[in-house]
Amino acid sequence: MNRPVLVFDMDGVLVDVTESYRETIARTVAHFTGGGVSRRRIQDYKNQGGFNDDWELTHRIIADAGVNVAFEEVKEHFQRVFLGSAYSGNNGEGAVASDALILRERWIARPGKLEALANRFRLAIFTGRPRAEARLSLRRFAGDLVFDPIIALEDVENKKPHPEGLLRILQANRDSSGRACPAFYVGDTVDDARCARAAEVPFIGVTAPSSPGYLDLVFLFQAERPYAIVDDINYLDEVFPS
Repeated sequence: MNRPVLVFDMDGVLVDVTESYRETIARTVAHFTGGGVSRRRIQDYKNQGGFNDDWELTHRIIADAGVNVAFEEVKEHFQRVFLGSAYSGNNGEGAVASDALILRERWIARPGKLEALANRFRLAIFTGRPRAEARLSLRRFAGDLVFDPIIALEDVENKKPHPEGLLRILQANRDSSGRACPAFYVGDTVDDARCARAAEVPFIGVTAPSSPGYLDLVFLFQAERPYAIVDDINYLDEVFPS
């Protein structure tokens, strides 16, 4: 039997995006509205479900503040903040400057943790990030790890909580008899949990006690009947003891 597959979301799971994506949301909202948005309020939107796409979330927060601006204009400003002054209107992997907020990201796994899991599982990624942005962070932090496949924003027609991305990973990981290998999905939002449930894949929820709205998210995860809930991915060895 082939090894089971451990599928990771990226933002908030593999990578701490507090000072990258979340800060970009706040700065973009401030640019268009002249007012701030707290990290707790951003999390409250995420907890509603249906806001896995940070461009769409940012546009919604701006609209809810009473400001009418085109989605593409919001997205363009968001990308200039996130990828910095070198952003040229595309998501090329080289389009990053020293002022890019993506460079504030922090890899969450401690040394050796994912490597140990890779001895027992095949590792894969299903993320709502554009592929180029996923590769940028993986190249910075995890160049020696193999995630296969990596399903990113451009690879699916339906965004989370639709299970399309997970189903594609299951299809790509079948044993010699054609059966899907056992799989688990590790995510940090209610959309991740609902995506896993729709794909009939056990879900492992990640939420740190220090996170805004921690208890609210724990209750949302519990309603989805998760396989486990952990503070971060460094505790996965307790979920899957040797």
